[in-house]
Amino acid sequence: MKTRPTECGDELPMNTQGTLAVSCRSVVKEFGDGDTRVRVLHGIDLDIAIGELTLLVGPSGCGKTTLISIIAGLLDVTDGEVSIFGQNITHMNGRDKTRFRSENVGVVFQQYNLLPSLTAAENAAIPLLIAGMPRRQAIRQATEVLERVGLKEKAQTYPAQLSGGQQQRVAFARALVHEPRLLVCDEPTAALDAKSGQVVMQLLRDVACKPGRGVIVVTHDNRVFRYGDRIVEMNDGRIDRVHAQTAMVDEVAVAQE
Repeated sequence: MKTRPTECGDELPMNTQGTLAVSCRSVVKEFGDGDTRVRVLHGIDLDIAIGELTLLVGPSGCGKTTLISIIAGLLDVTDGEVSIFGQNITHMNGRDKTRFRSENVGVVFQQYNLLPSLTAAENAAIPLLIAGMPRRQAIRQATEVLERVGLKEKAQTYPAQLSGGQQQRVAFARALVHEPRLLVCDEPTAALDAKSGQVVMQLLRDVACKPGRGVIVVTHDNRVFRYGDRIVEMNDGRIDRVHAQTAMVDEVAVAQE
């Protein structure tokens, strides 16, 4: 059995179903009906290994956000199959998919989707409150996660009083607070300065290194390429190339010289 080294300090077996966080097979997604029907994804095949941080890159409109929305269980496929940790979510009904997602998947949206009437801690605690955790315990746990993203002093602050970068970190804390097995992020460093972006990416790196976890990050930010295990390049609803992390970093370095 082939193995690959990871930054987590161990060796993970490759290409076996038991090691997959995500498996996409011939995934097609279309929007609209009749003459207005548009195919956005054209038969995507993609595996994400447990213990892997995968970066998904490509031009705007190439289908990256649609793909991760399907993987997160937020959109249904038109055709094909998607499995998360060996569970086929393609044919789950809405209630089962929602429950599976709440127990296993964390999502960082490009739009922060914070509730303006709730404090940063209350926003970050939402997944725990939905799961039935007592409010005091949920707020305490959310505050601990806010501290990890450098926002402990903003725990009682409302979204309108936060900068865009701070709001993004609250959204990140909300995705982390219930310790999901799969974390899916859409441009998590887009509104962050270099230092804050490094903090967020190191947290994502740490999540990927925990037992039984996987992380997918959509990004245009070449500063974060060094944090990924693999970089998947999309174009026009298809996967063009899959790079080893070091190969893509070298390409970017040459392009910037």
